[in-house]
Amino acid sequence: MAAYEYVALDSKGRRKQGVQEADSARLVRQILREQGLTPLEVTESSEKVRREASGFSLLRPTMSSGELALVTRQLATLVAAALPIEEALKAVAQQCDKPRHRTLMAAVRSKVVEGHSLAEAMSGFPSIFDQLYRAMVAAGEKSGHLDTVLNRLADYTEQRHQMKNKLMQAMIYPVMLTLVAIGVVAILLSTVVPKVVEQFVHMKQQLPLSTRILMACSDFVRDYGLWVVMLLVALLLGLRWWLRHPERRRRWHRLLLRLPVIGRVSRGLNTARYARTLSILNSSAVPLLEGMRISGEVLTNDHARAVLTDAAERVREGSSLRTALEQTRLFPPMMLHMIASGERSGELDNMLERAADNQDREFEGQVSLALGVFEPLLVVTMAVVVLGIVVSILQPLMDLNNMMSR
Repeated sequence: MAAYEYVALDSKGRRKQGVQEADSARLVRQILREQGLTPLEVTESSEKVRREASGFSLLRPTMSSGELALVTRQLATLVAAALPIEEALKAVAQQCDKPRHRTLMAAVRSKVVEGHSLAEAMSGFPSIFDQLYRAMVAAGEKSGHLDTVLNRLADYTEQRHQMKNKLMQAMIYPVMLTLVAIGVVAILLSTVVPKVVEQFVHMKQQLPLSTRILMACSDFVRDYGLWVVMLLVALLLGLRWWLRHPERRRRWHRLLLRLPVIGRVSRGLNTARYARTLSILNSSAVPLLEGMRISGEVLTNDHARAVLTDAAERVREGSSLRTALEQTRLFPPMMLHMIASGERSGELDNMLERAADNQDREFEGQVSLALGVFEPLLVVTMAVVVLGIVVSILQPLMDLNNMMSR
């Protein structure tokens, strides 16, 4: 029995939308007619979701990390209550507020009803359920501990969602402050300064150097400001197009890892994500080599992903995990020592999780420190710029007063 999404008209000509389960689209139309509805469109949910996923990006089914964590937690609770998986999926679909989410969960349920495993049903929607998610679900189904695995997945997704929210909240104020500062200076240079300085030009007196520099900056902003903005946008678009090539993108990511501050932050984020993912997979009975491969796939840096793929090959050849990761030159010494300790004691998943927690705390400390320095530095810079503009305007007035007093 599959799930079908329908559009129909009631007796008053109003449109009705919903999801109906049946063996065929013909049977759905018959059910709708028995309910006094005139069917206009009947589409299988899984087919519609796949069509949207392969079409325009704005129409692709999406689910935020917070929404995915909620769905996963609900599914874990229902599975732990010994509810059959198809019934649990039906209940979760009914709980979804957004129609697209209901359609998505109904499509997954229809695949399960057809005889597919939950992981196989989710594989048709990789934009929602990534490789890590599907691998853990498959491991949970094989081990018989699907509810435990789903709870771990919900914890992991919620943690990523909270980290993303913290980063966004921390960046909102400095970004807004920077935009306001740039806007204020641009308005001063393009509108206020020309009108004030024009009075001195009419007087045909020799202007101070600072005032002449201010006039040059004002002319540049008025004449070329828009072109500079367009050039920056073009450069960003060009860089994005240039990075589409895998090899160029890997070289760019390798360069980012070598930069003083950005490189350290990028290494910290990627190594923490790798360690946490490997910890979850290892504790879910996923083989180490498979876990290393999947953990590498979730990284955002292509160069880090490539060197960690080589590390997995060295482990396959008999190397220890600590030795293989040390040769990547990505992981800090403390994390490597914790991994080695976990290998010796047989508690690798716990040590990996603790190492990831340490990296996350260090990252949060670095962000807090950077923002703590950046915000007052930006305010001071803005004050110096505005002071320079004011002094450049007042200096001719002071010179004129001195001439008249003589």
